[in-house]
Amino acid sequence: MSTVTASPEQRAAELEARIQLAPEKFRVMTGDRPTGPLHLGHYFGTLHNRVRLQELGVDVFVIIADYQVLTDRDVADRLGEYTEGMLLDYLAVGIDPARSTVFNHSAVPALNQLMLPFLSLVSVAELNRNPTVKDEIAHSRQSAVSGLMFTYPVHQAADILFCKGNLVPVGQDQLPHLEVTRTVARRFNERYGAVFPEPDALLSAAPLLLGTDGTKMSKSRGNSIALGVDADETARLIKGAKTDAERYITYDPEGRPGVSSLVLLAALCLDQDPHAVAEEIGGGGAAALKRTVTEAVNSRMAPIRARRAEYARDMGYVRSVLRAGNERANEIAAATLEEVRGVMGGVL
Repeated sequence: MSTVTASPEQRAAELEARIQLAPEKFRVMTGDRPTGPLHLGHYFGTLHNRVRLQELGVDVFVIIADYQVLTDRDVADRLGEYTEGMLLDYLAVGIDPARSTVFNHSAVPALNQLMLPFLSLVSVAELNRNPTVKDEIAHSRQSAVSGLMFTYPVHQAADILFCKGNLVPVGQDQLPHLEVTRTVARRFNERYGAVFPEPDALLSAAPLLLGTDGTKMSKSRGNSIALGVDADETARLIKGAKTDAERYITYDPEGRPGVSSLVLLAALCLDQDPHAVAEEIGGGGAAALKRTVTEAVNSRMAPIRARRAEYARDMGYVRSVLRAGNERANEIAAATLEEVRGVMGGVL
């Protein structure tokens, strides 16, 4: 009798149903590297989903992964500035420190100490085969790849397992990383005793928004619209976005990626179908398209920008959010490390 393994998409649908029924049974781990300002791609790709899960009653942990900045960079430039900007963005979009825990990688030493036993559970060959690591290496800024890049998936395993996270929102490209975490948890439990859950991937259906130059929107490529920019800067950036020579606007991501990305951005901001948005613009051409996108983005972002400006006037409070999150993360990490030491015979 053959067994059929559920696809990641089917598994994600099952998880969504379970979350709706019992959100208190889930702990989500997610986060970002502070390598630049968060942008609209982050908002529609991950940030609004974190708020959604938080509102459902899921325990959400958000890591500001400052140590992981060094995986593909020689130095961590402007780290304090980017960390505080990230905190402002989190608060502005609706991350509630009373219901979610925001913390710094570098502030939780017990988390990072878990990396040592976890590294003993995976082979160099397994790390070498990780396709996400290969892609990161291919796009690395470094002339030579550091050991941190190869250990990146194991460090992520420590990020997830220190708090016994059992749900990780990921895109399709991040599934290999999560599989390393599942492997680490399974092998640890088999070797030493049941301590860690094998976390599930909550597969994101996040839309792919291209940058203003028609390539992947990225903090490091200078082609994004940051959450913290004002309405005038937004208009300027959208005005310079890449389109094409065809006047009639259609939604065709394969054939017209630049135009379609702008249409999709407007549709997401307006909560409309992108085909309907394209049809409404019709023969108005690129100028009408960019005008529609600018108005939609500025309308959608206006309350977020207002909240961000309000929080920015009280940076003492913003920093206290991180301190409180670090304290909670440290308490949990210390307890987990103590449990690990116990089942490993005090080896750590």
